[in-house]
Amino acid sequence: MLSRRDFLQMSMAAASIYGGSGFGNWARLAAQDRFDQDALLEFEKFGNVTLMHVTDIHAQLKPIYFREPAVNIGVGENRGKVPHITGEDFRVRYGIGGGTPLDYALTYDDFVAQAQAYGKVGGLDRVATVLNAIRADRPDALLLDGGDTWHGSMTCLKTEGQDMVNVMNALKPDAMTFHWEFTLGSERVQEIVEGLPFAALGQNIFDREWDEPAELFKPYEFFERGGVKIAVIGQAFPYMPIANPGWMFPEYSFGIRDEHMQQMVNEVRAQGAELVVCLSHNGFDVDKKMAGIVKGIDVILSGHTHDALPEPVLVGETHIIASGSNGKFVSRVDLDVRDGKMMGLRHKLIPIFSDLITPDAEVAKLIDAQRAPFLEDLTHVVGQSDALLYRRGNFNGTWDDLICDALLSERDAEIALSPGVRWGPSILPGQDITREDIFNVTSMTYPNAYRTEMAGEFLKVVLEDVGDNLFNPDPYYQQGGDMVRVGGMGFKMDIAKPQGERISEMTLLSTGEPIDPQRSYVVAGWASVNEGTEGPPIWDVVESHISKLNTVGEGARTPVKIVLPK
Repeated sequence: MLSRRDFLQMSMAAASIYGGSGFGNWARLAAQDRFDQDALLEFEKFGNVTLMHVTDIHAQLKPIYFREPAVNIGVGENRGKVPHITGEDFRVRYGIGGGTPLDYALTYDDFVAQAQAYGKVGGLDRVATVLNAIRADRPDALLLDGGDTWHGSMTCLKTEGQDMVNVMNALKPDAMTFHWEFTLGSERVQEIVEGLPFAALGQNIFDREWDEPAELFKPYEFFERGGVKIAVIGQAFPYMPIANPGWMFPEYSFGIRDEHMQQMVNEVRAQGAELVVCLSHNGFDVDKKMAGIVKGIDVILSGHTHDALPEPVLVGETHIIASGSNGKFVSRVDLDVRDGKMMGLRHKLIPIFSDLITPDAEVAKLIDAQRAPFLEDLTHVVGQSDALLYRRGNFNGTWDDLICDALLSERDAEIALSPGVRWGPSILPGQDITREDIFNVTSMTYPNAYRTEMAGEFLKVVLEDVGDNLFNPDPYYQQGGDMVRVGGMGFKMDIAKPQGERISEMTLLSTGEPIDPQRSYVVAGWASVNEGTEGPPIWDVVESHISKLNTVGEGARTPVKIVLPK
């Protein structure tokens, strides 16, 4: 384990990001020989209300490695704006020194060396320690969970989310909203929600048959904190039946529902709300657009797109906070609310450096209890990685390439398609690949790896549709994750072109020949939203492939030519 002294010495060059954001003057702390848990949590208490925000944990109970994206392309009004900057551009924007702890936490450059130096991140027992420290400073702080919580690991899948419910209950949230949780199926979601000791929120979750708000999910909840009447309005992921299988939750419809959101804001203001917080799983760009349309929201706590930003983004009078993913960060937001109005805000994005933060003993014990029945499976070593495996970014990561290789090999296919999801920890070179690691990047309730035939013309339609979903200039038409991952085929993508014209130069890699629009190709994939999809679960496919190789490299990289907007 990394010692405090080692960590201190490596952080001496850290840059100052302090003031309104309150991210912390790490260089000053290091110079004072104070780079420890207390220094990490140092925050000059401000105002009379404190919010704590976690989101997109994806069932990661234990510390992990997690590499941030190298490619995060913004389009339209968001081109070149946060969160669509990475690497050196990100460091320059926020004044972060290269090779520092903040660089490791927030960017991707030199990730392997920095991961080996600074260690793992996250772990909900460490998150508990941070939350407890904030509560010690501000006992009535609100903890708000942005969703994507009951999904993303072997134990979560096998317990139908119960492991995460048990651990999160111990962290004592005050409210949460939803996305992947619905893929447990509406009956299971109802069973869990009815037993939650905190508010389950979603102003945009409607009863499909009656087209009215669903009774199970409250649109908002009131809290009295610091003498302030606070309304927290939930905003679940708007595009559930598009991005995920609608047949799993047929009772519900979603959507952004700006007009209804405005009604809810007006309603809570009429009931005396002095601070209005939106707990959102829209995604950052959608939140920015919504903030420009809906008036009267003071703070949006943003989730879904896994962005981690050291400072809030201001749209009109609305502050948007992005708190990362996988248990890697906790946001603390202090607000000064007087005479029914927010007068000021300070924010700190706290990285959960696992070697630096003492685990909470009770939560650590609870986590181990959730994992104990599955420990043999979790720790079973399938092979070893000879390369960095990661998944995060608009196009294929090395984990995605490996999954596509497995589909091509194990399903005897010419072309592989893998969903453009953002969840899943990273694996360092030389690290064992366990069964748990495979589940961490494949775990879902519709995992069947299909094998079918698709015409070249239809393959182009698939790429065009997903590309527009990602790169439509209007954020309200960006309805899911990142670009579909492809194996066995290369292509060119001109991002600035309209739908139907972005994709060209599609090539079958095994022969080097252009994809024939009229020819049928054998295609393997997984995570189909269609009911009744047949095939082995993807984790079995990937495990079989890795076990045969024993040691895996980066996989066959998909040659994608990207033409960026000018």
